[in-house]
Amino acid sequence: MASTFDSNWAIRAAGEGDLPAILRIYNHYVETSHATFDTEPMTVGQRTGWMQQFDETGPYRLIVAHRGPSLCGFAYSAQFRSRPAYDVSVETTVYVAPKAIGRGLGRALYGSLLGEIDGAGIHRAYAGIALPNEPSVSLHEHFGFRHVGTFSEVGYKFGRYWDVAWFERRPPGRQTATRSC
Repeated sequence: MASTFDSNWAIRAAGEGDLPAILRIYNHYVETSHATFDTEPMTVGQRTGWMQQFDETGPYRLIVAHRGPSLCGFAYSAQFRSRPAYDVSVETTVYVAPKAIGRGLGRALYGSLLGEIDGAGIHRAYAGIALPNEPSVSLHEHFGFRHVGTFSEVGYKFGRYWDVAWFERRPPGRQTATRSC
């Protein structure tokens, strides 16, 4: 899948060769932000197995945005939990390189990702957002995620505790399952 954004950006499925650039973006947030609760930068060796969960047809996708040779952001949907009953749900996230923040790239990436997984049999998508993070909350609400709960002080990083708000999205056309007594 390849689509253009702002005529100078391209969004496509990630390949193994993208992993070093993905980690440059991700590790920036590991070192400078509470957006991820990883506390040590990741290496290519540590994340190679992580890359193997993604494909271009199933519910687990990894897409990247680039301008020319520069990879400037990525988004993915991954397994929500490891037990089989959770297989109908995914957890989603998006990261944008600092130089590309505020230019609509996160919205373009998330829109592409959600468009792809909406047709992949997903019943619900979930996102955890470490608070405060109004830009991320706004992005998720734009795409129809709704706040379903907050875990208070669930993470500890940079010498303080952080809350994580959980958001849920029902893909278009999906209904809530009916329950009987």
